[in-house]
Amino acid sequence: MLDFISMKLMILVSVTLFGTIGGWIGAAMNHGNWFGALSIILGTVGSFFGIWAGYKAYQYFEI
Repeated sequence: MLDFISMKLMILVSVTLFGTIGGWIGAAMNHGNWFGALSIILGTVGSFFGIWAGYKAYQYFEI
């Protein structure tokens, strides 16, 4: 049970981190518009990358 919770925590942290970074890059490219299409698309791409990165980090660290 504890392994499942730590896996979810790793994925949650990485999705939050990479989704925010993707949205920030999209907003910077779109002159500060956080609700522009580019910001939303890059935030979504960052979030999907965060799911993958969080799972891989969990496998690597085996917390």
